[in-house]
Amino acid sequence: RPWPGFLIAGFVLYAVYQFVGVFGAGTAVNFLEKTVFGQWITPGAAWLIDSFLPWPFARDILVGPYGVVSMAFSYAFALILPIVATFFIAFGLLEDSGYLPRLSVLLDRVFRLMGLNGRAVLPMILGLGCDTMATMTTRILDTKKERIIVTLLLALTVPCSAQLAVILGMAAGLSPKVLMVWLSVLVGTTLATGWGASKLLPGARSTFLMEIPPIRRPLFRNIWLKMRVRLTWYLKEVVPLFVYGTLGLFFLDRWGWLTVLERVCAPVVQRWLGLPAQATEAFIIGFLRRDYGAAGLYTLQKAGLLDFRQVTVSLVLITLFMPCIAQWLMMFKERGWKGALTITLAVLVVALGISGVLNRVILLFPGLVG
Repeated sequence: RPWPGFLIAGFVLYAVYQFVGVFGAGTAVNFLEKTVFGQWITPGAAWLIDSFLPWPFARDILVGPYGVVSMAFSYAFALILPIVATFFIAFGLLEDSGYLPRLSVLLDRVFRLMGLNGRAVLPMILGLGCDTMATMTTRILDTKKERIIVTLLLALTVPCSAQLAVILGMAAGLSPKVLMVWLSVLVGTTLATGWGASKLLPGARSTFLMEIPPIRRPLFRNIWLKMRVRLTWYLKEVVPLFVYGTLGLFFLDRWGWLTVLERVCAPVVQRWLGLPAQATEAFIIGFLRRDYGAAGLYTLQKAGLLDFRQVTVSLVLITLFMPCIAQWLMMFKERGWKGALTITLAVLVVALGISGVLNRVILLFPGLVG
């Protein structure tokens, strides 16, 4: 029933976001990342290496900026694991209580505008907490076409909670028009991309048939069993991806290719996007962690290097730009290398295209953000 169904749905989604996006992706991640890894594990590993293996290469590859301990394990266990665990608890509660089918039915009509159905609501909402985790949950969708569309939207238009916090911080001291333009572009891009992808990708729209079970009291035993099985899968299948990705970045940095990439991208950033050259580094860092990229732009803004137009373009681009490396690796895991590379190319083209056009529009109509 639409009423009070939508009110209850809003409350449930808000509760899930608070538990997964705020507690899991915020409180738990901050403690594990800054205290457990930042103060104990990484310094401890550095001390052991200096004491027993005083070799600069070993130190760099283990605890350097792109080290296995300082980056790969930190990402896997401090950044993603608490989000994974809290999501599995929340998802288990929704499953075991019988509410998940009701939520899908309520929001089905909205998602059909993008060639999806109501099942897509959970990955999209969870993307506001962590897009990496949300990409993994696309497996609950029925067809390959739907999984590709949601993966594309998560990579393109859904900011994670950490990135969203920095974005809102950048827009807070500016004209409300900046935030409205950013939000309008984001919503428009989401609807247009979803609709376009649903027309271009082969495959028929899935039939949305769902049994509505009675509401039940969730059983702790069931939730614990599901979470244990899913966490075991995460540790076996996903953690190695972070190690491989970190090693790849380590050697790219070691051979100087990251610096070359920054020089190659600078002309696009300056001429097409109308941003200062220093912004190039922020977008490259954003590939490592999206909130770090946003934080880099925030620093440029505080230094007075970005005007209203440039801040607006920066906010749109850092949101639409490449997903972080954790999400990128998860895309390879879930969609395969062909699917992941195709989505990556699509994200780059759409992000740069929309941001560049927005830059030209604001130059013609500066009152949009002034």
